[in-house]
Amino acid sequence: MRNLRSKAPESQWPEIALRARGCYEAASPALAAVLRDDFVAAYERELPAVVQCFRDDFDACIAHLRFPLRHRRVIRTTNLLERLFLEERRRTKIIPHAFEERPVLKLMYAAIIRAADRWRGLSVGEFEQRQLRAIREELDRAHTERTRPAVRQIPSASPSKLSSKART
Repeated sequence: MRNLRSKAPESQWPEIALRARGCYEAASPALAAVLRDDFVAAYERELPAVVQCFRDDFDACIAHLRFPLRHRRVIRTTNLLERLFLEERRRTKIIPHAFEERPVLKLMYAAIIRAADRWRGLSVGEFEQRQLRAIREELDRAHTERTRPAVRQIPSASPSKLSSKART
């Protein structure tokens, strides 16, 4: 939202903010996509920088919509991550060259512990478990699709030779 605000005219900001927030807080990813298309159609000609910024971050901003409704509020915020970056900047200002692997690992571990504490309060019923399984399967399929070899190997009776007696 801060990135959008920096590109939007102050007079139009309240309307832009409402429409963008409507996309980010939609009930489902499909509804968010419909609202995105409406946002783009409304501002594409007049404010191309705002629309480009909105499109660039859109998928990351609606990633939480895939998860169960009760979990979204906890997933959506980046306060833990921002706190981690703030702490890292603060420490590197004080001791610029002493920030090595071990202190970074301690900070990351502390952030994970804080995140785990927040997640302990969430209830995960059978319905949420099914949703989480479906998300995991979807992400696994997407990962397999992205990482599969580009060239399909054709099975043959004998393995191909990498060299020959004639050294060709």
